Amino acid sequence: MQYRQLGRTDLRVSLICLGSMTWGRQNTEAEGHAQMDLALERGVNFIDTAEMYSVPVTAETYGRSEEIIGSWLAARGTRDRVVVATKAVGPGERFGHIRDGKPRLNRAHLTRAVEDSLRRLRTDWIDLYQLHWPERSVNSFGKLGYVHVEDEDTTPIAETLAVLGDLVKAGKIHHVGLSNETPWGMMTFARIADATGLPRPVSVQNAYNLVNRAFEVGCAEVAIREDIGLLAYSPLAGGWLTGKYDGGARPAGARMTEFADYFRRYSGETGQAAIAGYVALAREHGLDPAQMALAYVNSRRFLTSNIIGATSLEQLAADIDSVDVVLGPEVLQGIETLQARWSNPCP
Repeated sequence: MQYRQLGRTDLRVSLICLGSMTWGRQNTEAEGHAQMDLALERGVNFIDTAEMYSVPVTAETYGRSEEIIGSWLAARGTRDRVVVATKAVGPGERFGHIRDGKPRLNRAHLTRAVEDSLRRLRTDWIDLYQLHWPERSVNSFGKLGYVHVEDEDTTPIAETLAVLGDLVKAGKIHHVGLSNETPWGMMTFARIADATGLPRPVSVQNAYNLVNRAFEVGCAEVAIREDIGLLAYSPLAGGWLTGKYDGGARPAGARMTEFADYFRRYSGETGQAAIAGYVALAREHGLDPAQMALAYVNSRRFLTSNIIGATSLEQLAADIDSVDVVLGPEVLQGIETLQARWSNPCP
């Protein structure tokens, strides 16, 4: 396993991060435990979750992924061996079951969110606490056509950072990260933190994969210059880049088989054409499509860790093996040729 520095901290996290959003919905508690056992055995020391998981989001499965991690930490006694990251939800119509039904990134909500996550995780501290998405209106989750909202009622970033600073002082969280952020957001958090001594973001968790390289446009430079490295989510485009859905196939238990209406980001005509091109490119060079897609993400300088999710141990082992895959010049040129033909079809 390879390890990279988490921002400007003294933590080194594995190049592969184990994502948990299927645990409690597509995976049972026992299966989640087995995945963590295998990942730890293979050198993965980084686990990512969120208060809203499992996904798709429901009131019944809210917090379940954290609970599964918590029961594993308690059963295995592995807390000092892993870096645990979780996230607080921002505003959204789907979250009427969370706190007062109108989640914000203010003192009341963040304080409660951290306390609840600590309880579910059965731990005294969270290594990396992330803001799942901004409270202000931004083009998250594939939205294009930015519309600026004047005088929007949002919690000031300085206030959010002040709350997080108090939680750091209390030892309840150790470091702060962003998620689904923009270059402006990354720079503003860093600027305010530097000016006030409040916690500086050490990472940003955004989508990044072969059919969505939008992070490169503005965020990549910030990530490198400001040491706010990318934690890439959806590196396999929801499983599409594995090739398992080729020709309309819908494997039993797979995400797009079970929840196609929920995950539409990669199902458009142009995106599907590009995905087929990348899968074909991998096979042309004798590569596993999933490993090629992951190896490309792994190779990016602005990346800190690549978040993989799996529903079986076989998938997980193959994904972890991507750290040993080095893409040759012909494959990299093929990727760029496809990117030029279908430029970021699934932002």
